Amino acid sequence: MKFVFSSEQRRHDPHHFLSSGAQKPNPEVPERVNRLLAGARAAGLEEMAAVDHGLAPIAAVHTPEYIDFLQRIYERWQRIPDASAEVIPNIHPNRRDFPYPASAVGQAGYHMADTACPISADTWNSAYWSAQTAATATELVLGGERAVYGLSRPPGHHAFADMAGGFCFLNNSAIAAQHLRQAHDHVAILDVDLHHGNGTQGVFYARSDVLTVSIHADPIRFYPFFWGNASERGEGPGLGYNFNLPLPRHSADEPFLEALDAGIERIRAFAPGAMVIALGLDAFEGDPFGGLSVTTDGFARIGERCAGLGLPTAIIQEGGYVCDALADNLTAFLTGFGAKAG
Repeated sequence: MKFVFSSEQRRHDPHHFLSSGAQKPNPEVPERVNRLLAGARAAGLEEMAAVDHGLAPIAAVHTPEYIDFLQRIYERWQRIPDASAEVIPNIHPNRRDFPYPASAVGQAGYHMADTACPISADTWNSAYWSAQTAATATELVLGGERAVYGLSRPPGHHAFADMAGGFCFLNNSAIAAQHLRQAHDHVAILDVDLHHGNGTQGVFYARSDVLTVSIHADPIRFYPFFWGNASERGEGPGLGYNFNLPLPRHSADEPFLEALDAGIERIRAFAPGAMVIALGLDAFEGDPFGGLSVTTDGFARIGERCAGLGLPTAIIQEGGYVCDALADNLTAFLTGFGAKAG
């Protein structure tokens, strides 16, 4: 199996985020890259450099208004007297039926769902190359590879078509799925991150060509709080094409695997031509977020069951934060998926 990476992803280095009202060090740090690279290499994957596909794969998912915002907001923010070093919104609208704000402050509130996605001078470049990593991995799958791992950082599954959130700016998994639609009428996204993939759900919620399945900690008392309930099934043409499987906090391997089996059954019923796995490793029992209790062996079993679908697959990195086992968890998943089989 091949994996794709761009060193430009290291440049984004956010300093802080707010958690329960307190300023804390941001856990989405460049060191994640080092751990994930070690895990991919230990699994025996062949490294490939990301190829620049331009804005087209990004614009297929995100609005031009939002892309322009991400490209220019940091420079504009620095012109505000006494502005913070990073772009962090201080106002969030509770509706969107109003004229588009002209000010940088207003646009930050409009396009940033929370305070966990600060934008610095290097954010756009790193997010761009994270998306190019996903697009390159997908292009390799379209070219005949059975599966390819895209080491995308910063992650993406909390990013909506026009809104950042939860450490995410461009939705890499959605970009991969849309790219796969070039060759496949039906594409499935299986999200195994600790947190619900609310941005991915939002992108495809009214569509029937992409099935979204997410296994995650129950959002009733956990981020992202407002999305991820089992009752969210899609709308309009997409009704029945969104499948959420929330789990009680601290659920371990067996409950997670039971939910995974249900998700796999739904994917089989959809009969997709290809699949995206939104690979969060933060469901681990020792992850700093502490929401679920999946073991390293559990990740190997998750990988094995995902591989059993037998679909061309783009594996796109989502969450998973710095802990001693982060590299081992990635190695376990990739080995379970059959990384050394080709």
